[in-house]
Amino acid sequence: MIPLPSDGSVSIEGRSPGLGAAAVEVVVTLPTFKRPEQLLATLASLKGQQTGRRFAIIVMENETEARAGAKAALPLFERGDIPGMVIVAHDRGNCSAYNAGWQMAILHFPDFRHLLVIDDDEIADPQWLERMCKAAETLGADIVGGPQKPDFADAAHARWAEHPVFAPPYRETGRVPALYSSGNLLVGRNVLTAMGPPFLDLKFNFMGGGDSDFLSRAAQGGFVLGWCAEAQVRETVPARRVEAGWIRARSLRNGVISTLVEKKKRAGTPFAGTKVFLKSLALLAASPFRAAARLARTGSLATALYPIHVAVGRVLAEFGYANEQYRQPEKN
Repeated sequence: MIPLPSDGSVSIEGRSPGLGAAAVEVVVTLPTFKRPEQLLATLASLKGQQTGRRFAIIVMENETEARAGAKAALPLFERGDIPGMVIVAHDRGNCSAYNAGWQMAILHFPDFRHLLVIDDDEIADPQWLERMCKAAETLGADIVGGPQKPDFADAAHARWAEHPVFAPPYRETGRVPALYSSGNLLVGRNVLTAMGPPFLDLKFNFMGGGDSDFLSRAAQGGFVLGWCAEAQVRETVPARRVEAGWIRARSLRNGVISTLVEKKKRAGTPFAGTKVFLKSLALLAASPFRAAARLARTGSLATALYPIHVAVGRVLAEFGYANEQYRQPEKN
């Protein structure tokens, strides 16, 4: 009998036969929502991983009605083509989906060492899993991030690859002070057991940023962070994501998340809220100068506007603004 969370938030659609859960060294968690064809492409890239490590995949379906992703993936697991299980995270939101998958990994696979995260609009390099695990072991890192290389639907949009919304935060492998995204991530089992469920704060469910908050709290708790530049995934970027409105909304959202994460980080310290607000105002005042420097360096107005939008988002967060882009995923 597979153990389940007691609150009924997770159900199991199916699993591969003869899984041998005790032998699994690595668990890959893969959330999905209304992207069955892309999910199958992601799964194909995971099936093609070149590694000697025993791994299993948990697909977290977060669409509880049609369940198109679960229906598309389930035959692959039930035939034994892919090891692991397909679950349904009944509570909507990306944090709920991640929490469900991570908790099931802890409950069902007793001896895994590394948990990896990939999204259903990403394709893993054949060496991805091995390189992420090797980086964690070589760097002595508890958590490792990797680059999400944008794969633009229109080749003409490739010029956007260096915009801060799409560009990776680091270029070289090594230990790093901060990580921001779960789109390409390794988390040690030791981190999950120490931090405990719920791993991601549900208030970020439809805004995003639950991963950034989790990573900030992990770093604050003393866990070592690393970056593996060679372990890339390719992320599908539809044409709508290079529209000015989408870029602006994502940049504002990043500012909002920055404020919320920093407030949580400073919680319990004297004048925490005031300090965060003053920092936001200082960043807003400095943003035109930072924008001018970016414009001179890159020649891109859109890139130059990024620090202004982020600073505005930080200030707007103080007045309750929240851009919940994931409320309408078809527009995200």
